[in-house]
Amino acid sequence: MGYRNGKNTVTLLKGLNLNLEQGKLVALLGQNGAGKSTLLRALTCDERPLDGSIEVNGRNLQEMSQKDRSRLIGLVSTERIQAGALTVTELVGLGRQPHTGFLGRLDDEDRVIVRQSMADAGIIGKADEYMASLSDGERQKAMIARALAQQTPIIILDEPTAFLDVASRIETMRLLQTLAHDRGKAVLLSSHDISQSLMLADELWLITTDRQVLTGTTRQLVASGAMEHLFTNRDIHFNPQILDYSF
Repeated sequence: MGYRNGKNTVTLLKGLNLNLEQGKLVALLGQNGAGKSTLLRALTCDERPLDGSIEVNGRNLQEMSQKDRSRLIGLVSTERIQAGALTVTELVGLGRQPHTGFLGRLDDEDRVIVRQSMADAGIIGKADEYMASLSDGERQKAMIARALAQQTPIIILDEPTAFLDVASRIETMRLLQTLAHDRGKAVLLSSHDISQSLMLADELWLITTDRQVLTGTTRQLVASGAMEHLFTNRDIHFNPQILDYSF
């Protein structure tokens, strides 16, 4: 995995063999610049991988149409979309576009799905509010509801808890855990919230300082000492008692 910069190719991660399973919440961890966002862009075909293939149930994702991919993967990115003039219901309704045809008109079944998605994301109480009036935490719930309205088996989120206060971060992580366990979604998120990720994720994808990607449960990666290889600053050490780092 990497990117092309003019005639130059920059390789960030190579030799990857990763599996994202239904019903699991997976946290992707690594320091800034490790390649987390590049990996997520490749997995959603937003950026073509330098080599290899990405498959969903045996089908090559790169050979699918954009519409077919959008029926498989729901994406919540860190980019702030200009949606302030839309109500929450209108925004979440955009998630039905892969299913509504060229005109994008919602029928009764679509509207039921939109309301259920808002309820599942815990934002139904703000259904008629404008996005511009929401807090950061509420806005993030609305974006997750939009991804839910796509009814995809896979949801990928890039830093979903960034810019949120502590309470909103915990709420968001617990929501994603519920979507995986109770709704059977395969949920992958990148995060800098180490403690919450280690406590709530079923599996970790850890990008080490030497650009390996180690996978396993929190217990497995803590026991192996892998958590000590997340940051280049050797004054920072992992504390297994609090599942976080300290000097």
